Amino acid sequence: MNTGLVAATAVLGAGTFAFRLAGPALRSRTTLSARVEQLMSTAVVVLLAALVATSALTEGHGFSGVARTAGVAVGGLFAWRRAPFVVVVLAAAVTAAALRLLGTD
Repeated sequence: MNTGLVAATAVLGAGTFAFRLAGPALRSRTTLSARVEQLMSTAVVVLLAALVATSALTEGHGFSGVARTAGVAVGGLFAWRRAPFVVVVLAAAVTAAALRLLGTD
């Protein structure tokens, strides 16, 4: 086994643990203004939306197709209407599957 790979894995694991521990440990020492907290909340939503859009619209270096995009859109609509998570996932899957069955890619 490659010792460099084991060492790199151990260092990355320790770094990840340190970052996760630093949040709660430093939270009491640092105060953020209400504006910064609002911006951070907005940033989380924007980053999550960008991740969903990227996953829904692309596959590799091209367009993922209509079926996946429509499935994600239907799932997003159901989530926005506050449907239970199982219903959201099933609606998205059924939409994508039906469109693929009809021959859309």
